[in-house]
Amino acid sequence: MTEIWHNPRCSKSRQTLQLLEDRGIKPAVRLYLQNAPDEITLRQTAAKLGVKPAEMMRVKEKLFLELQLTKDDSDQTLFAAMAANPSLIERPIVLHGERAAMGRPPEAVLEIL
Repeated sequence: MTEIWHNPRCSKSRQTLQLLEDRGIKPAVRLYLQNAPDEITLRQTAAKLGVKPAEMMRVKEKLFLELQLTKDDSDQTLFAAMAANPSLIERPIVLHGERAAMGRPPEAVLEIL
């Protein structure tokens, strides 16, 4: 099964979803701003991506600064921040089985399919 953490207002997210659909893939669409992943899911996703939590965050987002977060904060702090504030999650993220990729650029997700 393929799933995309999607924000319809994001051009990269829309492009990634279209790329999948153009290849005949009908992913489960998780509107993660309304259906935020919990900390466990975020940890599992980071592991599948092979990244530290800061690498899957929008660190230039105003909210990141307002919350006084830094890339050097503990994993626990950053995962908790993403779970509580899903707008901090970099988008889109595509999950396919035990693999995951960020759609930046959108074509990057093709490597996991």
